[in-house]
Amino acid sequence: MAEKPTPKERQRVVKLRQLIDYHRYQYHVLDQPEIADAAYDSLLRELSALEERYPDLVTPDSPTQRVGAEPLKQFNKFTHPQRMLSFNDAFNQLEMEKWLDRMARVLSETLPESGPARLSFSEKKLGGFYCELKIDGLAIELIYWSGLLVTGATRGDGLVGEEVTQNLKTIRAIPLHLEIGKLVPSESRDWKLEISEPLVVRGEVFINKKDFLRINQEQAVLGQAVYANPRNLAAGSVRQLDPKITASRRLDSFIYALPTDLGQTTHEQEHAILKQLGFKTNPHNRFCKDLAAVQEFRDYWEREREKLPYEIDGIVVTVNNNQVWQKLGVVGRAPRGGIAYKFAPREATTQVEDIIVGVGRTGVLTPVAILKPVLIGGTMVARATLHNEDEIERLGLKIGDTVIVGRAGDVIPDVKRVLIELRTGKEKKFHFPARCPACREPVERFVGMAAYRCINRECPAIKREAIYHLVAKGAFDVDGLGPKIIDQLMDSGLIRDGADLFALGEADLLNLERFAEKSASNTVKALAASKTITLPRFIYALGIPNVGEETANALAEHFTNLDKLAQADVEELQKVGDVGLVVARGIIEWFTLPTHQTLLVKFTKLGVKVLPFSSSRVSNKLVGKTFVFTGTLEKFSREQAEALVRRNGGGVSSSVSRETSYVVAGDESGSKYEKAEKLGVKIINEEEFVGLVGSLV
Repeated sequence: MAEKPTPKERQRVVKLRQLIDYHRYQYHVLDQPEIADAAYDSLLRELSALEERYPDLVTPDSPTQRVGAEPLKQFNKFTHPQRMLSFNDAFNQLEMEKWLDRMARVLSETLPESGPARLSFSEKKLGGFYCELKIDGLAIELIYWSGLLVTGATRGDGLVGEEVTQNLKTIRAIPLHLEIGKLVPSESRDWKLEISEPLVVRGEVFINKKDFLRINQEQAVLGQAVYANPRNLAAGSVRQLDPKITASRRLDSFIYALPTDLGQTTHEQEHAILKQLGFKTNPHNRFCKDLAAVQEFRDYWEREREKLPYEIDGIVVTVNNNQVWQKLGVVGRAPRGGIAYKFAPREATTQVEDIIVGVGRTGVLTPVAILKPVLIGGTMVARATLHNEDEIERLGLKIGDTVIVGRAGDVIPDVKRVLIELRTGKEKKFHFPARCPACREPVERFVGMAAYRCINRECPAIKREAIYHLVAKGAFDVDGLGPKIIDQLMDSGLIRDGADLFALGEADLLNLERFAEKSASNTVKALAASKTITLPRFIYALGIPNVGEETANALAEHFTNLDKLAQADVEELQKVGDVGLVVARGIIEWFTLPTHQTLLVKFTKLGVKVLPFSSSRVSNKLVGKTFVFTGTLEKFSREQAEALVRRNGGGVSSSVSRETSYVVAGDESGSKYEKAEKLGVKIINEEEFVGLVGSLV
């Protein structure tokens, strides 16, 4: 005879379920966890043990039943109570105004050609717009009877989808039951609903960036194919026949539509009701009174999208007034009253017209794809990096191929994939040059390196790139002296290295194209002003391989003057925090080359004065901490912020790694923000940074 639970145990099970669901809501819906994951798991284990002991206590909406079903043999088809629509797309303001025109015609309105009267139509006649972030995920429908989740389905073709209830139950953001008429945590106590049956809601299933990276890493370790993007992974996870696999993917969900009539008059009200019912809604969604506000909302999130933990590809704009929405009707599969306002695409297809090889200041040869120009992310792209010979081989790229080119944040464009299906047979295989394209001397590929390098120290391309680097920001920072002028100076024979710049007079420059007396005088004055330089800047300006600005600062602080650095051995160099064996050997090699020794003497003879290092440290509060800055700061420049870190004993890096302590994110943060999220590096804003440093002075 089966063991029966005591009244106390029955009561314990009920209370455990209520508490677990409360904390599920706090964590997965409100993003305001009150207890640690370990404590939550402990509550779940206790409930599971009681239900295992007393099977009669198990209910369909118990938290233990999120992964309680056996694997399915197949999915059943499900016919939606009402058709699930899809939105037409817009990509610019003109297309949005055309959308406004179409709605005006349906509502028998004539709009002015332009001006405030035209835009005010959206506020007066449409009741404004409700704007939502367009999540890159999979559309779903959930159906509740008597407050219990009974059916979950994919969108399919809009009329018929697949019934995936057990898989959707594994997503903790989705409530298994609704507390109809009861207090929802953090909401008003005096609001109750009269629910008509069934209650239907719609939303999106997606996967966060961190979990997307985690799963692809696991796939790679197992030797299995990785997923192309988060949407594909979310869709594949929802369609797993085994719910346990779906649960392991840690999917998330936002609910955004309430087809069931609960008396709501606006789409904004729908979101408020959904939230009060216990569904997770996107907190970034906003009401916008007119198209100008819509455009501002869209532009903001195109800039800020990297800061989100999930992928978005635009915004969804909906006529807020439900009565007007119904009157506008549907065309085909798309509602007239809604539109997807997409961001500028980050990927596009184009053709590789040629592959050229450039030579950097350290002699590294970099292949570059010359593309048929294409618009990506709002920028016309005509070139894309191919990194090295190994990357070309990995891609299987040939000249003439059609390729997918992408760019994200502040990363330069690169070739993502070759569309071999579009080959015609006329494509040509690229052969990496055996000789430097600039000096025709042999190139070498060193053991353990992916790149080829020109080893000719007199290579004109290396010298040219070295001079570009020498006058750049962070080095001598010569105002008005850019690559085009340096090219003219080199081509005319006026300079052969960076030191020759400081021997130039106005007469030399007047012989160059586009130089007048004033511009020549300004350039000479700028060169004279930059002759006195701090030791960190000078070390960086020399262009020593693997010595960036932060390493240059560390070397300057350790050695205090250039002579000590030039005479240091490997052991002494490795005492500097940023310097390993490879970097130490590179520094020694640079200072022992006769051409570089001659260059240093030449700098001195031409009046370049390198100031000994003088520490400006005011505290040690940031000792052992490394900072990376991304985006635009409001209160001070990047250089000022980095100086503040150093004054307080911290370090600054130009790239994010697991050793990074903080990433300080300003406006328009790029790929560094995304990488920090993936690596779990702490991200702080400008105000938090000021709090750490303690002063703006």
